[in-house]
Amino acid sequence: MATQQEIDFNFNEDQMRLKIRALEQTLEKIYLGGGKGRIDKQHESGKLTARERIATLLDPDTPQVEIGALAGHNMYAEHGGCPGGGVVVVIGYVSGRQCIVVANDATVKAGAWFPITGKKNLRAQEIAMENRLPIIYLVDSAGVYLPMQEDIFADKEHFGRIFRNNAKMSAMGITQIAAVMGSCVAGGAYLPIMSDESLIVDKTGTIFLAGSYLVKAAIGEDIDNESLGGATTQTEISGVCDYKVANDHECLLKIKDLMSRIGHQEKVGYDRIEAAAPEQLPEKAFGLVPADRSKPYDTKALLKTIVDAGSLSEYKPDFGKTLITTYARIDGWSVGIIANNRTVVKNAKGEMQFGGVIYSDSADKAARFIMLCNQKKIPLVFLHDVTGFMVGSKSEHGGIIKDGAKMVNAMANSVVPKFSIIIGNSYGAGNYAMCGKAYDPRLIVAWPTAEIAVMSGAAAAKTLLQIEVAKLKAKGETIDPTREKALLEEIKARYDAQISPYYAASRLWIDAIIDPKETRKTISMGIEMASHQGCIPAYKVGVIQT
Repeated sequence: MATQQEIDFNFNEDQMRLKIRALEQTLEKIYLGGGKGRIDKQHESGKLTARERIATLLDPDTPQVEIGALAGHNMYAEHGGCPGGGVVVVIGYVSGRQCIVVANDATVKAGAWFPITGKKNLRAQEIAMENRLPIIYLVDSAGVYLPMQEDIFADKEHFGRIFRNNAKMSAMGITQIAAVMGSCVAGGAYLPIMSDESLIVDKTGTIFLAGSYLVKAAIGEDIDNESLGGATTQTEISGVCDYKVANDHECLLKIKDLMSRIGHQEKVGYDRIEAAAPEQLPEKAFGLVPADRSKPYDTKALLKTIVDAGSLSEYKPDFGKTLITTYARIDGWSVGIIANNRTVVKNAKGEMQFGGVIYSDSADKAARFIMLCNQKKIPLVFLHDVTGFMVGSKSEHGGIIKDGAKMVNAMANSVVPKFSIIIGNSYGAGNYAMCGKAYDPRLIVAWPTAEIAVMSGAAAAKTLLQIEVAKLKAKGETIDPTREKALLEEIKARYDAQISPYYAASRLWIDAIIDPKETRKTISMGIEMASHQGCIPAYKVGVIQT
């Protein structure tokens, strides 16, 4: 007869598998871009789709990490949606060189730029700049989506920032290769020409500041798009592009050739040895993480599904127990892991401490561990399942704000690469201390079980309900229990939708939702790309309250 522990494990595993399958089904729809009909039209015009181009370009049988596949998910319904943000971004390998590839998806509104498209492109460039990673643009875009131009055109983090980054990356010596494989118009025409080298596909690629219709309207000139800015014009007459290629396949082969000639950069030298498989199969994590996000679980057992077998070496294991700070290896890379310990523990005074809550002693320990990893040039991995910092008079009198600030200061000023994996809860100041998006993790991804918000849905709903009830009372109105319950459920449903990892991923608060089995690969590829940085500055933390 199965024990309760076995029953719970099997239930958790089933729930995780259902979440993973739901993720897969959502991604399958997103991968179709604008739909099968538009894919067929792309093929009829002699062009590959964005995903087909990337698949052809990347080295076969090599790992890859997609960034922002869920960008724009369930957004812009009034405009017909924007699957994937209308652009595909993948970190992978071309001719043996790790790089990032950005491909406009012309099946989505002709590759037009929505606000989220701009944000996703800027995220790709940010990754390239932080890690000195070569970037390849596969351009096929109608330019800014005019009905939303006020949200994409003029501000600091809007469309123009893309070209500013082109110039900055060129000055930094970061290789940029752009291929015009379809439309490339108006301000967007600057992107390929501000790259180091540009290619254009004959008959299907065009690049100009204004198309034939606008030229006719503006100056009365009659000219077709091909004569105006096609491959022959832009390589033989204007010299705007460097290479004319016959079709998509030839274009991608030429990019492979250009990438194969890039010299190798000096690397930071993060320590790596031969990788070992985890002590426990990664799939075991499915049953360890409770479907009920309020329940405790064995975090150390979970770590054994992620790190190389035998590599855990815990720092201060008997102090500040609600945070686990440990050296480990992931795919051979030396890492420092900070993980929220979701078991209930006792401190030295025999007092019970809640798992997932950061106490003063935990924050103090984490700050010191972060400093040690920076001194030793060891990349940091944060595993979130945090409900926040401990509250109440005892914690306040003990200086919880001071100790939390110490941890945030040490983490924010880190010069080694940081990676955030949101396993479960990531609430409030706990999200900040554990290196949320605001603190520049090189990559930040979530498991399907993640929740990201100021507080849990239940806690937020009760707080918001109290505010609503107080407003009604101030007006002299009363609220009966039935209405109060309905209002609570309405508030909770609205808030629960916003704490979903899909809500975060659609807005690029996180880079991806991943199958837990992909955690090791994501971190390993992340550290490899960070090693291209060449050198890291000295570590300084400034003023810290002690």
